[in-house]
Amino acid sequence: MILSSTLVASTLLLAACGGSGDTASSGGKDGEVAAADFDASTISLMVPFIETTPPEAGNAVLEKMEEYTGKKIDITWVPNPSYADKMNITLASDDIPNIMVIQGKDPGFIKSAENDAFWELSDYLDDYPNLSQANPDVLQSSSVNGKIYGVYRSRDVIRSTAIFRKDWLESLGLEQPTNTEELYEVAKAFTNDDPDGNGVDDTYGIIIPNFAQAFDLFTIWYGAGNGWKDVDGELTPSFKTEEYLEAITFARQMVEEGLINRDFATLASDKWNDPFVSGSGGIILDTYSRANSISSTLTTDTEAGQDFVAFTGNLAGPDGNIYAQPTSGYSGFLAIPKASVKTEEHLRAVLDFIDKTNDADMQVLMNNGIEGINFTVEDGYSVPVEATTAEVEEVNIAIKSYAQMGTNVTEESHIHTSKPASEKAEEAWNLRQELQEKDLAYAVFNPADAYVTETYASKGAQLDQIITDARTQFIAGQIDESGWQSAIELWEKSGGSDLISETNELHKAAN
Repeated sequence: MILSSTLVASTLLLAACGGSGDTASSGGKDGEVAAADFDASTISLMVPFIETTPPEAGNAVLEKMEEYTGKKIDITWVPNPSYADKMNITLASDDIPNIMVIQGKDPGFIKSAENDAFWELSDYLDDYPNLSQANPDVLQSSSVNGKIYGVYRSRDVIRSTAIFRKDWLESLGLEQPTNTEELYEVAKAFTNDDPDGNGVDDTYGIIIPNFAQAFDLFTIWYGAGNGWKDVDGELTPSFKTEEYLEAITFARQMVEEGLINRDFATLASDKWNDPFVSGSGGIILDTYSRANSISSTLTTDTEAGQDFVAFTGNLAGPDGNIYAQPTSGYSGFLAIPKASVKTEEHLRAVLDFIDKTNDADMQVLMNNGIEGINFTVEDGYSVPVEATTAEVEEVNIAIKSYAQMGTNVTEESHIHTSKPASEKAEEAWNLRQELQEKDLAYAVFNPADAYVTETYASKGAQLDQIITDARTQFIAGQIDESGWQSAIELWEKSGGSDLISETNELHKAAN
């Protein structure tokens, strides 16, 4: 239902002034309480744009957003490459919007948050029908030391999958693997059993580039945790666990046997697909989007392309359990500065606006556009309108920018995905949805993702490099287990022990 601007503004103002009668600190000096002197009919935002130019004032998408939310929406558009600098300049100015897109937990934002520049939202989100559906694990990951300073911009939590040459599986009479032991057997068969039937020993199993995503998958699948692991109430770096050593020993064995390309440390990431497409390697451990990209590369016939690619989702580890690798689940968030939103009443009005942008109609508007103008819906899918009119172009350009301020935190996404190009492509898409939903129940989030320590801020890159180098050397057979343990000791002496202590202090304080 579309309400008039005046009615919605009045309703919000009455709601803000009524209720329990609680008052809130303005964030000013000595905790003085500010009056409800905000303009409830207007909302101001600072948002990055990724196109050449931002949406034009008064465009059709903005008009519908204002009609739906009952707000006059005032957006300061900032070119994406200069957004971080503009954010810091804005926070130091007297002209601060009600909502700021924060693209990541960089030092500038963290310092501002810890200096009480933004509202902490933990006690408020459950009061809103859409915001209350936010994934608690993602909220924790997006927080700063357990404090939630923004509504996260949702992204797929599950993207990882094992990808196989489907035609090789069929030629060898193999089923898709469901666990790491079966993965080994398939990789071995792809290496030794002539899956392409050319009579030449010219194939191998798993393709791994210098971007070591696959090794991260191994360690998670083996139960080592995701970056950190809770061991008897203490957070421990994953690489210090026995499961981690077992996982990289597993990878080392496969390199030794030729089941993984021996040049994994130097194979460029932009060449990752090449052995799969050319028919020399048959397995990639990465994301669903890569599976789709590969099938498109193999053939321009979208129906035939699906015959070459199979995927399984995350695999069970040696203990029989599935430990699925998640993303952080978000890409930045919308934060609310206290300098421009001084009272709890105003805060609740701003959160009500963000909540409305999570309604089904608004998710569709900000991501798909205007039905009947730039897209139509067929069987639940979005189908673009092919006409190249100014009206269609205006909406197509606008949504690429308005999507930057969308959060989409509801349990069910209402955004229409693009209609698959063929029947087999639709089958693959449906399978992907099923596997992602299944793996979501087994997602292993990093329990230390929220914590910002002094040691990691100053030495994190150096500490990470010690372990990355040692892992590569161990898997390549250049160092043995003693060398691996020596690298861990070096990590500890170089600041790692302090990092463990600081991380656990923050973890205990947050829990």
